[in-house]
Amino acid sequence: MAALRVGFVGLGNIGKPMALQLAAAEAVDLQVYDVAPDPVAELVAAGATAVGSIAEIDAEVVCVMVRDDEQVRDVADALRQAQGPRGPVLVVHSTVAPSTPADLAASGRRVLDAPVSGGPMGAADGSLAIMVGGDEDAFATARPALEAMGTRVVHAGPLGSGTRMKLARNLIHFVAFTAVTEAQRLAEAAGLDLVALGEVVRHTDAITGGPGAIMHRATAAPIAADDFWHGVFSHVAALGEKDLGFAVALADELGVDVPLAREALPRLRKGLGT
Repeated sequence: MAALRVGFVGLGNIGKPMALQLAAAEAVDLQVYDVAPDPVAELVAAGATAVGSIAEIDAEVVCVMVRDDEQVRDVADALRQAQGPRGPVLVVHSTVAPSTPADLAASGRRVLDAPVSGGPMGAADGSLAIMVGGDEDAFATARPALEAMGTRVVHAGPLGSGTRMKLARNLIHFVAFTAVTEAQRLAEAAGLDLVALGEVVRHTDAITGGPGAIMHRATAAPIAADDFWHGVFSHVAALGEKDLGFAVALADELGVDVPLAREALPRLRKGLGT
């Protein structure tokens, strides 16, 4: 079977290690482009072929990991001008606005939105989660390349679904980061070692799964009283209400502002569906 011809545009902190995974894949013939010469040279040393412009890419699949929507559109325009409206399957790994994938496909181009989760570490060892939106044929064409870069490739649904899943995933990420800043202020006011607290959080999240530990149901609807999960989440809600109540009381005692904790306390049980 002939190797899949893949182009990769954008060799930054995550794009470069993703491309290195493709360069190492026997089933992929990789071409790369970036405005910076050093990462291109590193990819060439790893077995890829450098092209002088985006228009020179000759591939069945072109992966794009650039900074923002404007740069993604620039790449798409350069490919369209060189190869016509259909061209290769354009795989957008950048996190873009939910409307951008459909805009890119409006001219007839085959597009997959395929944002990634796992950061530079996951990119470096090929263990990314890749969330893909688009039609089955385009997904099947790009799948060998996607599976060379990630150990969890999820076809989330029609075009735009990958981006929507990434935004939902990152809502957890950054709201949790904000909650962590509250916890740090509370711990600092209580005279605790913040580095030690961080070690405890990472240790226990690795065991329990962190926020993802509650994400086993296929719906966010309220849970029937005779459902198995009702007992599980009722228990979680009771523990959470107790601990959040103590944490808010401690924050009041120490004069620490914890608006997310205050907001979470009355919302937790309803959110869990119990």
